[in-house]
Amino acid sequence: MELDRRQFLLSLAPALLPAAAPSLSIAHYKSSPAAPDGIAEEARRLTRGAIDALGGMGRFVSKGNVVWVKPNIAWDRRPEQAACTNPDVVAALVEMCFQAGAKKVAVGDNPCNSPQRTFPRSGIQSAAQKAGAQCYFMDDRKFRKMAIQGAHVLKEWEIYRDVVEADRVINVGIVKHHSLTGAVLGMKNLMGVAGGARNRFHQDINNTVADLAGFIRPQLVVLDAVRVLAANGPVGGNLADVKRRDTIVAGVDQVAVDAFGATLLGIRPSDIGYVVEGHARGLGNMNYASLSPARVEV
Repeated sequence: MELDRRQFLLSLAPALLPAAAPSLSIAHYKSSPAAPDGIAEEARRLTRGAIDALGGMGRFVSKGNVVWVKPNIAWDRRPEQAACTNPDVVAALVEMCFQAGAKKVAVGDNPCNSPQRTFPRSGIQSAAQKAGAQCYFMDDRKFRKMAIQGAHVLKEWEIYRDVVEADRVINVGIVKHHSLTGAVLGMKNLMGVAGGARNRFHQDINNTVADLAGFIRPQLVVLDAVRVLAANGPVGGNLADVKRRDTIVAGVDQVAVDAFGATLLGIRPSDIGYVVEGHARGLGNMNYASLSPARVEV
């Protein structure tokens, strides 16, 4: 029943989106403020600019919707260390969802470190709650073994029920280096909706990430590149590895979003295996320039 409902919602999604609206937007800040309040304002303005360039949050969220916002909250790191999604990006998305009429917005992740540490230290828990979202640790009892149709590797796996049952899923990752895959972007961020022995994913990480991306198919993908972790990811910790890109990327094409995101690390999209695999499976277009992305200076 859960899977049938999810597939039904996905089948409706194209009809809900205006045909002329862009599928990819890139918002860049004209300056690079150093003060915390300035960075927070930048993150919020860039996020709104990127979503507005796509046609506004009303393109993705309707009155009465239940929305799951999936940030990267994997590591016990502060926002300035760029291992987790910028909390002000998350807060801005939550606010826009409610402004578009959402009934409920949930924010969550199945982190690598303890959620009791990662949620508060990342700043995401307090920012999301202040914006009106429910931000809570994932309940182990809500992971359900589900058939992953069309999967190459992950034929069946434990997926968080509330994500599958949500009316809309917004995937909001951060751009950072990864020692195995080259980069953590949007699609890889979806590993945080899975339970079980996730260390097994690394045996064939690129196909596994593509399997999850093909199953979840978020209606909106946002990449935080206000700060990026340019080296020693995904955990980081050394501020010398953090670089400013002052950019937010957003779109409906998760492959295109990730392809552009890779370039912010100086990596060719063709060098990220799961981007190539997603393109080959028809999950999106890694030739992002062909989509004529909307570019915004904020």
